[in-house]
Amino acid sequence: MSKIIIIQTRSFIKCPKRQKDTLKALGLGRIGKSNELEGTPQVRGMVAKVAHLISVKEA
Repeated sequence: MSKIIIIQTRSFIKCPKRQKDTLKALGLGRIGKSNELEGTPQVRGMVAKVAHLISVKEA
């Protein structure tokens, strides 16, 4: 599996609880924070659910 770098670019203040929980599961929580994860199907599914709040780079 390839590594992906996820960076939070927008706030989650007015987002539903499910999206907030997804960001927490990805290891994010504030604007500018980043995390490097394996590009598994589960992680890519979570990324798709909050794509409007994050930016993704292939490592």
